Amino acid sequence: MKKKHATSDILHTKPCIIDPYGSISMPVYNSVAFEFDCAEAMEAAFSGKTTDHTYSRISNPTVEHFENRVKAITQAKHVTALSSGMAAISNIVFTLAKSGLNLVTSKHLFGNTYSFFQSTLAAFGVEVRFCDLLNLEEVKKKIDGKTCGLFLEIITNPQMEVADLKSLSEICKSKKIPLIADSTIVPFTSFKASDFGVDIETVSSTKYISGGATSIGGLIIDYGTFDWRTSERLRELERLHGRDAFNFKLRKEIHRNLGAYMSPQTAYMQSLGLETLEVRFLRAAETTKKLVEELSNHPKVEKVNYTDLKENRFYEISRSQFGEFPGAMFTIDLQSKEACFQFINKLQVIRRATNLFDNQSLAIHPASTIYVNFSQKERDEMNISDKTIRFSIGLEEFEVLIEDFERALG
Repeated sequence: MKKKHATSDILHTKPCIIDPYGSISMPVYNSVAFEFDCAEAMEAAFSGKTTDHTYSRISNPTVEHFENRVKAITQAKHVTALSSGMAAISNIVFTLAKSGLNLVTSKHLFGNTYSFFQSTLAAFGVEVRFCDLLNLEEVKKKIDGKTCGLFLEIITNPQMEVADLKSLSEICKSKKIPLIADSTIVPFTSFKASDFGVDIETVSSTKYISGGATSIGGLIIDYGTFDWRTSERLRELERLHGRDAFNFKLRKEIHRNLGAYMSPQTAYMQSLGLETLEVRFLRAAETTKKLVEELSNHPKVEKVNYTDLKENRFYEISRSQFGEFPGAMFTIDLQSKEACFQFINKLQVIRRATNLFDNQSLAIHPASTIYVNFSQKERDEMNISDKTIRFSIGLEEFEVLIEDFERALG
């Protein structure tokens, strides 16, 4: 699953242009426009006959280098960097969907993703069909001739549910729809989505990649594996561009019209973050594993939810897909919402903040924050409990963090 020499491949991805000063770090091109030698060269760039940059809302040298580094490690055919993880998800859907089509997914999703699917898309005539992705027969029944894709999170946030990617991929192939996966929870230095049949991968690069919550960003990773002749939205483009049809629609229309391309400064910071991604992830994941093993035996903790615990219902499928480190996020359940608040208020090291995979460890009560605007019925359907606290583990030493847990648990 883990790509050999991941960090070396990132570090030695050559810039798309030669720096006149010999810089070994890609410069930040904080320029909106780019000058051409002649009108003919401008025409060629704008008509797509060359790959010259024209305007930074469409493409930029610094962002392109970041995209190329992601391509080097994922071995994807195309990568597009956008302004946030939600921008990446919405750009994927607007590339694939249109009024009258439907998308199949789960209700066990991050709050804003669920809200986008449930509320925003409805206004554009796109139906979202929610189902239990662990029930393969139910998944098959939800897919029909108007389904434009199946979307899931590889480990759901914060429910920590793991679906069988290879089985879902087989269903998608038989139904001739793409499998789209949000892999934010486990970075692509440790998890190779294409090995499990994922056609389009989306990542919130705000998380592990940004290198300590320096910036907001998102990625669309297209492996070029899907035959778009079966896509109602893209079949005409497939005749001209083959398996590049999705990328052509995304780059030539959707992302430039929605205006959510990544900024050069963000791309520079996140490109630096890529260089230390593997080292930081392994440190955080190793600490996470020690913490969940310790907390599993604590008398005041009702439940620890982490998929690499042997007693976890998803242990076997998690091991087969993610190895021994399924991310640096876990949850605990305490006796009540009041107990959760008391615990959070006593923390002295772990920060009370949203976000995931900062260099600093973070704690949040999802039901009263991320999901606070959903009704109790909706939270129940999404399996969001008042008794749950979510943790994102950073780079602090295990001894410091477990002491903070012990102190807060009283």
